[in-house]
Amino acid sequence: MPKSTPHFNPDITVATVLVQEGRFLLVEENVRGRRVLNQPAGHLEPNESLLDAAVREVREETAWDVRLQHFIGTYRWVAEETGKTYLRFGFAAEALRHWPDCPLDEGIERALWLSLDDIRAQRERLRSPLVLALIEDYLAGQCFPLSLLRELA
Repeated sequence: MPKSTPHFNPDITVATVLVQEGRFLLVEENVRGRRVLNQPAGHLEPNESLLDAAVREVREETAWDVRLQHFIGTYRWVAEETGKTYLRFGFAAEALRHWPDCPLDEGIERALWLSLDDIRAQRERLRSPLVLALIEDYLAGQCFPLSLLRELA
């Protein structure tokens, strides 16, 4: 008889690439006592679409309203520290409006625009390898229609 395996429960997350004038919008956040850099990203909430989650996370973490433009891809990553599996859905968006007086999510120190060179120079500060992978795929032209993601009622 085969051994039973524990229930597999990956974290489903969304992340969004925003670029203006050659700079990418990232957040600096506190994670387990470290200040790390990440895209505006977060977990999918119950009864929320992936597209709605991506827009919400950008607003909560950066105070920017955005319009999603492309689906970049789906990424699977296992965190060495915890063994947790993450399934990330990556998007590209256009920044529409900034709300400078809007408070940012708990744990977010600030939102900042960085060049690709700046991001690569701080590789050790990236929250995960997903951050740079998403940016590099976007820059390589890996941009698909949002219609690839279907929501069924």
